[in-house]
Amino acid sequence: MRILVIGSGGREHAIVRALATEADSLHAAPGNPGIAALAETHPEVAPAPDQVLSLARKLSPDLVVIGPEAPLVAGAADAAAAMIEGSKSFAKQVMAEAGIPTAASFTCATPGQADEALAAFGPPYVVKDDALAAGKGVLVTTDLAAARAHAGACGTVVIEEFLDGPEVSLFAVTDSVTAVPLLPAQDFKRAGDGDQGPNTGGMGAYAPLPWASRGATGLAEQAMAEVIQPAVDAMRRRGTPYQGLLYAGLCLTRAGIRVVEFNARFGDPETQVVLDRLASPLAPLLAAAAAGDLAGALSTTGPLEWRPGAAVVVVIAAEGYPGNPVKGDEITGAERPGEDHAYLLHAGTARDATGALVSAGGRVLNAVGSGPDVAAARARAYELAATVWMRGGWYRRDIAARR
Repeated sequence: MRILVIGSGGREHAIVRALATEADSLHAAPGNPGIAALAETHPEVAPAPDQVLSLARKLSPDLVVIGPEAPLVAGAADAAAAMIEGSKSFAKQVMAEAGIPTAASFTCATPGQADEALAAFGPPYVVKDDALAAGKGVLVTTDLAAARAHAGACGTVVIEEFLDGPEVSLFAVTDSVTAVPLLPAQDFKRAGDGDQGPNTGGMGAYAPLPWASRGATGLAEQAMAEVIQPAVDAMRRRGTPYQGLLYAGLCLTRAGIRVVEFNARFGDPETQVVLDRLASPLAPLLAAAAAGDLAGALSTTGPLEWRPGAAVVVVIAAEGYPGNPVKGDEITGAERPGEDHAYLLHAGTARDATGALVSAGGRVLNAVGSGPDVAAARARAYELAATVWMRGGWYRRDIAARR
């Protein structure tokens, strides 16, 4: 099978790593130095719809996996279906039609509408940019002035009631009719320890979730019945059938599951731990969804299989992230061979003119550790992170410590 992966981050490195032994020919665009060790990269290709299409025509791949959300929403695959992530208000409409439990909300296009919504819900205020914002468009605050300022800066926003409870990410692969869940995971969005500081694209994650009510399998089954399948059915009824990876961000409240958001792709950094635990082949699963025959494929292969134990990923970030990350700093210790239970994924790296590995983004590297339980996986991830040096580099010290 010839496979093309679009993107250059840690999520895409994890996807390429999972597909490396399954593909006859594996390509990535633009890729990064870590991905280049596993696939033929195309650094000249930007992840924009026209360039993705041009490369796909050239390579004629059997399967294309698009990692980042921006090209999906721009139309690299199906812009109409990708609106479930591209517009928070659109996602709310789908959830209302499908009877999917979520926070009450108002879509606001003017400062006056925003003020009315903020007053209606009260603190803590939850203000979400209606459009894509690289994981940093959500503000949760008790400061009314800050909430108003964020709403004004975003333009159209969704203001909703605050949901109190732990958050879980659930990925599901679907062919627009049948859907199959992957392993639930939890990520850590805030920049600082103790969930303090600004939102980021994600500073770490772990899976499975031993604390989740009824266990990971039971939670996934409930979410599939109450959230994923109704969303898939609603999108099909709308004439915008959804094929691919559907990501549901869930809040486990005292009243039950509530949807925080939908994403139209693999999440980052949850993908890194979910795929680390996946024992079943990934390529046939994705190809069956793309071909519209997921049920047939599963009837032949049986249920997905998962490796025992747990995985933890710790994101190593550049100085200045999530604001203005410093780029071009040399990285040492990131190119030693990895092991099955501890390895690095490249997220924001590049080669300078001398060939040295340097930082090229906010989230630079992912340290992935696995073990018989979360504690062992966490220890291995942090041991590995400590061997990497980059001027100004930093990471949270409490990923997966609170479970």
